Amino acid sequence: MSTDENDETKTETADKQPAGWDWSQAKWRVFWIVSILSLIADQVTKIWARHSLPTYGHGTGPNGTCVVPDDIIHAVCGGQKVNFISGFWEWRLSMNPGSAFGLFGSLGPDFTKWFLSLIGIGAVIGMVFMLKKARPDQRVLHWALALVAGGAVGNLIDRVYFSVVTDFILWRYKTHEWPVFNIADVVLVVGVGLMFIDIQKENKREKALKQVDKKALKAAKAERARKAGLVKDHRDQE
Repeated sequence: MSTDENDETKTETADKQPAGWDWSQAKWRVFWIVSILSLIADQVTKIWARHSLPTYGHGTGPNGTCVVPDDIIHAVCGGQKVNFISGFWEWRLSMNPGSAFGLFGSLGPDFTKWFLSLIGIGAVIGMVFMLKKARPDQRVLHWALALVAGGAVGNLIDRVYFSVVTDFILWRYKTHEWPVFNIADVVLVVGVGLMFIDIQKENKREKALKQVDKKALKAAKAERARKAGLVKDHRDQE
């Protein structure tokens, strides 16, 4: 086969490849690296919390020890607080049947397990297709989608395996306590925040493009009018 034929074959192959699915693009590398690192950080810290943080109560284990997470799920045991930053930040093991920051927890573990698992799977699929359509210069969006996907998968693993999500970070201020959360919740919130930033940037970009289009349209109309002799051309007079 000649060199020209090889070039034609490569061109045809490239043309057949769906737009946006080029896995060698930087946006896909960012997506997989950030999402996987987020997932690892989430799962490692959850394993640490389940095995290291203290509990209280008379559990179903030998000599009344608490079996994690089962005894916490059934309210036989609970997580003891461990001060990290006194008066503000505590470690406290908790099993959350709901979504991020305890949302939907009152609906029960059986319902939320499947309902929120389907939402998590749908979210990950949605992030992949949004990344496919994203432009190479939308770097903030690339990071946002990666973080949301990593956080969603992190909580999805817990929900499928335990029917609940492991939470262990508690923030408080004086008498107010925020819902207990985990690393997956953090990266989800950061990811969503970055998505809003990208939306703002895209709105500004669209407004700028509209201004450019208006100026170009005005210039084109003026040029047509000049050629038609409807207006004087000062350049000809000079």
